[in-house]
Amino acid sequence: MLSHVIPPPRCYTKASNSLVRHPRIGSDAKILVLYIQGLPEEDRDKPLSEHARAFRLTGRAYQKAKADLVTYGYVHEKREHLSNGRWRTVQVFSNEPLTDDQADRLRAGVPADGYESAGGSAVPDAWSAPTTHFPTVGQPTPRWVGGLLPADEEQGEDSSHPPTEAADEVVTAAEVEETGEEPQAPSQEELVLAERVLLSLKHQARQLTLGVREARKLAGLAAEWLRRGVSAGDLRLALSSALPAEGVRTAFGFLAHRLVEKLPPRPEEVAESTSPPPSAPLPLPLIACDGPGEEHVFRPHMSWVTTCGPCHREQQRAEAELMLARAQADPAPPTPSWRERVAAEARANQVASGYGTRATAT
Repeated sequence: MLSHVIPPPRCYTKASNSLVRHPRIGSDAKILVLYIQGLPEEDRDKPLSEHARAFRLTGRAYQKAKADLVTYGYVHEKREHLSNGRWRTVQVFSNEPLTDDQADRLRAGVPADGYESAGGSAVPDAWSAPTTHFPTVGQPTPRWVGGLLPADEEQGEDSSHPPTEAADEVVTAAEVEETGEEPQAPSQEELVLAERVLLSLKHQARQLTLGVREARKLAGLAAEWLRRGVSAGDLRLALSSALPAEGVRTAFGFLAHRLVEKLPPRPEEVAESTSPPPSAPLPLPLIACDGPGEEHVFRPHMSWVTTCGPCHREQQRAEAELMLARAQADPAPPTPSWRERVAAEARANQVASGYGTRATAT
């Protein structure tokens, strides 16, 4: 393959090779990370779903991309109960994987591994966030996630290589969703039961072995299955059956993906989607029959019917007998044979010829 790469002079987004070459993250999730990373800081504080709708990523494609980002640490979610009785979901987004501890510290505005809180978003303290000016202003800095700094790299004004991950930006976005009613969260008993089910999967398949901390992280997703009416045995069967032929690379990522993708609908959603059968129409009232004989009533099957079935059949039989009698009293003339039809045609031609001759002589 021949390649010709021209680095853009401005208005570009630098992507980490660990994200671009990640074998388990879909292309939609990668594009979503790059899209949010390239936005100005004041445009990032929106729900993740709104960012996805900006380039028409909706439905199951968005749910799968979001599940990939949550599974591999690019998105962290936490539900919070507000003082006014409402609930909200806060999302922390980063273009580099974050641990749960790092996400919690960033959510609380506490510096984590080189992060400083700036205007509600967590960005490196030495980094100047891009603005809406064209071109964007601000100097790039090395990556700070995890406290590891990449090797120094000098880039001149006319570099023949595209920008590398040495100057990756670290961005975050918070998503807040408020609902009018308090959602039903899984109970502590359901969380404990879900954790036990997850830990017992190693008896079904050794490649599904989870650690205690991993099972605890997935317990919330598994408990949602139990809250929707799925038994512990059915949950265990759904997670351990139909495993991929090539095997499971990571039990945590595989189970997290399956818990999200195969989540059954809520019972109330099933009830709403199942429409009741149409009710039978009310029968028509009894009416008097217009047929001959004694007066009697019947229930018509259509509104325009005025005679009952026996009277209607009797009327049809009488009409058929009358038509037969008329045909026998006045029979149709017999059909002439072909010889008679030819002779009649010849006589007609002779009459027409004689009439034309006499008209000419006159």
